[in-house]
Amino acid sequence: MKKFHAALVVLVASGAGLAAQAAFAADIEAGRALVEATNCAACHGARLNNPVSDAYPKLAGQHADYTYYALRQYQMGNANPAIGRDNAIMRAQVQGMSESDLRNMAAYIASLSGDLTVRK
Repeated sequence: MKKFHAALVVLVASGAGLAAQAAFAADIEAGRALVEATNCAACHGARLNNPVSDAYPKLAGQHADYTYYALRQYQMGNANPAIGRDNAIMRAQVQGMSESDLRNMAAYIASLSGDLTVRK
């Protein structure tokens, strides 16, 4: 009976994981269209890998989950100072976007090759 219960727990957990993946699926082409429409390259540079100033980060190749949460934090702005990011330009860029839009943009940005490196 314990083996059956353990197998059932694994099966349910696996199904929940697949459901979560499906819920967070993103459309890279829709993300590309949003990135182009909002002209992210104006600050973050060509292919989002050559910022026009050191004040702006390179985005190309950044992890999608990190980018998504950063964009959500810009949406929050000062409304939640504990987790929001305060940047008027970025807040204006993402204010009217849905979570799906942000996930699509993050997936597109992650799909780009860039110069980001992991320091050890």
